[in-house]
Amino acid sequence: MSEKDVIVEALVEGGKASGGPPIGPALGPTGVNIFQVVTKINEVTQPFAGLKVPVKIIVNPNDKSFEIEVGTPPTSALILKEVGASKGSGTPNTNIIGNITIDQLKNIAKGKAEDLSAQTMKAAVMIISGSCSQMGVNIEGKTAKEFQAEVRSGTWDAQLEEPLRE
Repeated sequence: MSEKDVIVEALVEGGKASGGPPIGPALGPTGVNIFQVVTKINEVTQPFAGLKVPVKIIVNPNDKSFEIEVGTPPTSALILKEVGASKGSGTPNTNIIGNITIDQLKNIAKGKAEDLSAQTMKAAVMIISGSCSQMGVNIEGKTAKEFQAEVRSGTWDAQLEEPLRE
């Protein structure tokens, strides 16, 4: 990356970026092949189909080369995708919108590992379960607070031994 590089940031639906706004108009002046950029974005965001994903397009205007950096969707969006809901509960303490398993929770934690301050799977799961609490999502049929108490007491240690990062 050099100081002359042009950086375009956009929020796109996984696997469904297009040459229209916001990407096309922002990249037009750089002279880069917009079709190639959009194809690459769709390729790298495909795993996030159905979710909005932040992408950063770094263009070198001299040789028209580009790089794509993909961020991770918000934790709440990952939780909603797992439970199949469109939005969180307006009253999370009384209206439960879904339930996720420990394995789903661990998958979200792995996906967000780079963005979390947690060093262990156990700590990451505690952070993600806090988001579940705010959204009205139970974990393994229990409220997030009950689940967190079980994690603290060691009930889930066997399932949470694996590394957070590869």
